[in-house]
Amino acid sequence: MSTRAGAWQALGERWLGALMLAPALIYIALLLGIPFLLSIYYSLSDITVGTRAMHFVGLANFQRIVQNPTFWRSLGNALVFTLVSQALVVVLAKILALALLRDFRGKWLVRLLILLPWVAPISLGSIGWLWIFDPVYSIINWTLRALGLFGPQTWPVWLGQPDLAMASVILVDVWRLLPLATVIILAGLHGIPQDIHDAAAMDGAGFWRHLLRINIPLVMPIMLVALLFGIVFTLTDMIIIFVLTRGGPYDTTQVLASLAFFTGIQGGDLAEGAAISLFLFPLLVAVVALLLTIANRVEVA
Repeated sequence: MSTRAGAWQALGERWLGALMLAPALIYIALLLGIPFLLSIYYSLSDITVGTRAMHFVGLANFQRIVQNPTFWRSLGNALVFTLVSQALVVVLAKILALALLRDFRGKWLVRLLILLPWVAPISLGSIGWLWIFDPVYSIINWTLRALGLFGPQTWPVWLGQPDLAMASVILVDVWRLLPLATVIILAGLHGIPQDIHDAAAMDGAGFWRHLLRINIPLVMPIMLVALLFGIVFTLTDMIIIFVLTRGGPYDTTQVLASLAFFTGIQGGDLAEGAAISLFLFPLLVAVVALLLTIANRVEVA
């Protein structure tokens, strides 16, 4: 009887585990699985917003996309936008985390101010940046002119010049994702045992040696996780581009996510928009697999 009772108990624990996981799995399936399958279905058809008829066209949408120069330009912009912004985010987040690791007066206020960009809705924050970059009322231009750094003939149009427009959207993306990366890296720094810091201090390790030999190696897996989140958020998000530039000027800030939206929703070509959005999937899978593999090897080493 005891063996049978143990078997029933083990079976009950397995079912209990499955039942506990079921809500999360159902949520993921409804939120991600169904739209993903629907986008595949749409990408193989000729569906548009203005018609109910839908016919199977195979890979015709993908063939048309790869022949479009705007697609390749958007892909290049997406890579530049993501890689540059996330490189800046990781470096600045590491600096902020090291600063917040120390005790000083007003530390809670500094943490609050750092977290505000992540807590505030990104659409409202982007509208605020839109006013900051305004060609007439830009506080950046007026401040630099008041300081004498801009001459009477110097007045950059931040969102109207190609190079400045890309730099502007990268700046806003860094402003948005820096708090998340800072919190993640700060948690990793708190996880380093104090004994290691004390031993390094007794050995006479200076700031740079302590940083390069202890802080960065031990926090590297956490930093890679922060980088992974940042890349996924940046590659799949189009709010900053939509609010600030709408892909302009001349598609110099157009990325895959915004191109899919403008093509499928505003342009009405749901099939081609779905096909464009699917190009993000292999990119994200490759990035996730690469970063998780590196993080696992670093953690094991």
